[in-house]
Amino acid sequence: MTRNPARRTALVNAAIDVLAREGARGLTFRAVDAEAGVPTGTASNYFANRDDLLRQVGEHIHVRLQPAPERLARIARAHKDKGLVVELMQELVDRLQRDRAGYLALLELRLEATRRPQLQEALTRTISENLEENIRFHLDAGLPGDRTTVVSLYLAMTGLVVEHLTLPEVLPESTLDDLIVALVDRV
Repeated sequence: MTRNPARRTALVNAAIDVLAREGARGLTFRAVDAEAGVPTGTASNYFANRDDLLRQVGEHIHVRLQPAPERLARIARAHKDKGLVVELMQELVDRLQRDRAGYLALLELRLEATRRPQLQEALTRTISENLEENIRFHLDAGLPGDRTTVVSLYLAMTGLVVEHLTLPEVLPESTLDDLIVALVDRV
């Protein structure tokens, strides 16, 4: 396999965009090459097969969706109250709206993982690690609530984001902030 980390990342990001637009069936090496703007055959030099490509996308997707380090630094300095949790949840929705393709690709990966044990293993590991990191961050930052609070917010926000990014007319944009405040209040 070819070793050029920047090119590999570009190909994985291209695969994410293809997954979001075309679904898992449209994810081919040729489609990834075209999306990345590289010569045909390039992706096949970086990934052993389609399963390897899907696995690497599953391992990378949260890197693309995570908040910027400067945002995390600002949170560390902020007053730790329920208002900050609301702000974090609103920022999460905003971030996922900006990278809608990234989140839609994650949904495609989740569905594909039900049929591919290796992908399911990789995605389970990645999502579990990400959730544990979010729990650790929440608790270490001194935000209100406990582990169950974070898991409950994760589950509630996942549903809200899926609804908003896949069927945006179900939850009008004007109600999102109010829903987020209500979710944080109730959790």
